[in-house]
Amino acid sequence: MLATSVREAPVLARLREETAKQASARMQISPDQGQFMALLAELIGARQCLEIGAFTGYSALAVALALPGDGRIITCDIDQETTAIARRFWAQAEVDHKIDLRLAPALETLEILMAEGAAGGFDFAFIDANKEDYDCYYEAVLGLMRPGGLIAIDNVLWGGAVADPHKQDQDTRAICALNAKLKGDERVSLSLATIGDGLTLARKR
Repeated sequence: MLATSVREAPVLARLREETAKQASARMQISPDQGQFMALLAELIGARQCLEIGAFTGYSALAVALALPGDGRIITCDIDQETTAIARRFWAQAEVDHKIDLRLAPALETLEILMAEGAAGGFDFAFIDANKEDYDCYYEAVLGLMRPGGLIAIDNVLWGGAVADPHKQDQDTRAICALNAKLKGDERVSLSLATIGDGLTLARKR
């Protein structure tokens, strides 16, 4: 499947190789998922995007490469070391002008955006940060999305832990709770794609 479908830009491949050297490399999304999200952004004509959790910048780079020249991504993270890698590769790809990194707790950044009148102004969002705050991220991001905007939420299968009743750690419980909430959330249209570690797509109605 990967050999016949993934068109990974050389700069993305180099970033993935650099990330593999990190102790937390498992946090990296797969190239097929990055390509899938880029396609989604293209399909909805996204120009204004949000990202919760930048890590080393692969997902932001994949989407930024698909955005038009006036497209923009606001990405939130708190780790200066991993985002320094991200900045370097964004610059190499010449898309750094499209990416606005906010080094602060994501909920604070989302609150600031709301206070600045950004509600309803975003087309696409990707949530991939600390799992215990997933519900808070979802609610804040939903308020910032336009009708028809698309939210992608990563790790919703959590390595299969969400289907194991013996897994009762905080992260697993948080993901299970959000999955259950989303199933009944009439504010969005919903689909869970089994790509990567599970990617929920929620389109704001």
